[in-house]
Amino acid sequence: MAEDEHDGRIVVINPNSSTAVTQAMDSALDSLRFQGGPGIDCVTMSEGPPGIETQEHVDAAVVPICQFVKDQADGADAFVIACFSDPGLSPARAITGVPVFGIAESAFAMALNYGQRFGVIAILPASVIRQERYVTQLGLGQRYAASQAVGLGVTELEGPSTGARLEAVGRELVETKGADVLILGCAGMARHRENIERTLGVPVIDPAQAAAVQAIAAVRLEQATRLSS
Repeated sequence: MAEDEHDGRIVVINPNSSTAVTQAMDSALDSLRFQGGPGIDCVTMSEGPPGIETQEHVDAAVVPICQFVKDQADGADAFVIACFSDPGLSPARAITGVPVFGIAESAFAMALNYGQRFGVIAILPASVIRQERYVTQLGLGQRYAASQAVGLGVTELEGPSTGARLEAVGRELVETKGADVLILGCAGMARHRENIERTLGVPVIDPAQAAAVQAIAAVRLEQATRLSS
């Protein structure tokens, strides 16, 4: 197999129009690309807002995401919806025959394997409300420490003080809320994961990586099933 060939394709959808977020995700996923494994393509929904920050943004993202999944269904073995509100996750799953992963749901699932209580570093106070509701909907309340906002919008995450602010919120979640594993509550936080984990001494999960890992496993399992049948 040639070095640039891949067995399968995973499409990671950034529902906002920020190419900086897409590039951050793409870099964070680079370590998950390997010869013979599925290709991982990150795409930007250029018609979306700069950041998915309100319920209105979440609702508005559903139709474009589902249309994209429908249009690309024949060329993908799995999709990842790379917004921590998981917009359009259920309807997208209903219109395609391949698995669709939401990064929040995937991060929650991964966190359960790393600790007893997970905390989420959120971007804004409105994000905390959505996350609390989502955790309850998924029945994970007993394993949930809290979400806490860093007070930065998606487009502000590239600022020089971001790392320190994320670390401060993460420390509070660990020391006062009892979290023993942390989740970065936005795909644009990826480059800070390793430093926060090293500084705070607890596992830190990047949600796009969590979803991509699960997508890779699903694609490889499907391929193995086809080969053995």
